[in-house]
Amino acid sequence: MLDLEVVPERSLGNEQWEFTLGMPLAQAVAILQKHCRIIKNVQVLYSEQSPLSHDLILNLTQDGIKLLFDAFNQRLKVIEVYDLTKVKLKYCGVHFNSQAIAPTIEQIDQSFGATHPGVYNSAEQLFHLNFRGLSFSFQLDSWAETPKYEPNFAHGLASLQIPHGATVKRMYIYNGNSLQDTKAPLMPLSCFLGNVYAENIDVLRDGTGPSGLRLRLLTAGCGPGVLADAKMRVFERCVYFGDSCQDVLSTLGSPHKVFYKSEDKMKIHSPSPHKQVPSKCNDYFFNYFTLGVDILFDANTHKVKKFVLHTNYPGHYNFNIYHRCEFKIPLAVKRDSADSQTETCTTYSKVMQNNHIASVTLYGPARPSSQLRTSDLPQ
Repeated sequence: MLDLEVVPERSLGNEQWEFTLGMPLAQAVAILQKHCRIIKNVQVLYSEQSPLSHDLILNLTQDGIKLLFDAFNQRLKVIEVYDLTKVKLKYCGVHFNSQAIAPTIEQIDQSFGATHPGVYNSAEQLFHLNFRGLSFSFQLDSWAETPKYEPNFAHGLASLQIPHGATVKRMYIYNGNSLQDTKAPLMPLSCFLGNVYAENIDVLRDGTGPSGLRLRLLTAGCGPGVLADAKMRVFERCVYFGDSCQDVLSTLGSPHKVFYKSEDKMKIHSPSPHKQVPSKCNDYFFNYFTLGVDILFDANTHKVKKFVLHTNYPGHYNFNIYHRCEFKIPLAVKRDSADSQTETCTTYSKVMQNNHIASVTLYGPARPSSQLRTSDLPQ
């Protein structure tokens, strides 16, 4: 049985690992994979028809815990403990739920204190006791009468006339004052782990088509001269078609992985007389998993020839390998009897959702190698 510490409006975890609000889906999955001998029977729940209408859920069935991730940004939004008999819980180092301690309303009052009356939902027959970033639900179906209290009069739980011994049915950890209005917070500094993430990516165009990418990047670093002064840093980088391998390395840093393409099976249809002669070298990708981007280099010139932007929609083969790429692509659309108009295609455009498109590939003309621009460097 897991023994976990509850931190309202922040996290649920122990000394070895922690599920933190704002954590990316991939990090939570990595924790589950690392501790698979302890945390077993995990379900991944999502909507196949409408992946952006419902939250992504990791259901820890053995431990009675659900992790709800925002469908758009895929960051942890709500931590729900729906079966308190399967887990031990403590607050500030003191247990309020275990095999020896029942999570009664009196125990919750003793551990957290009651600052204001709760809310009774007659349709669900649940009584909700809310704190900032923390909510407890009590089942009332076995009670002789519904709770009675004065909405504007609060002197602790005794004034609510709640029967003694009522136990918690569910517990929620979230950001803000309201569970219904909560949103996934920004990624906390503790989740960066030395990685760089893309807040958004703009596709640059010129007269001939796509010319490159402008990436707005996030990282967590220390302030100048103060090692403990960690803070989020935001800066922009640009990568263009025709950039050399060294240009990309100096702009974005080392990739998480380098993948070499296998022999092109389609070249048998080429009219070249040497089409069946194996090539001495193959094109290769720089895989940036936390950016949601792949960059393809030509094997001979070692210059950028293609970008791949990943949407990370659930159900695809590459799901959870890449973080979702928040891209914006300007497209020139010609209407009947009208001049061409520019429309923006994003990760959440209707065509992307309806067809569950896993990635977008950008091709461009060969360009001379661009120099590293001082304006692109963080100030």
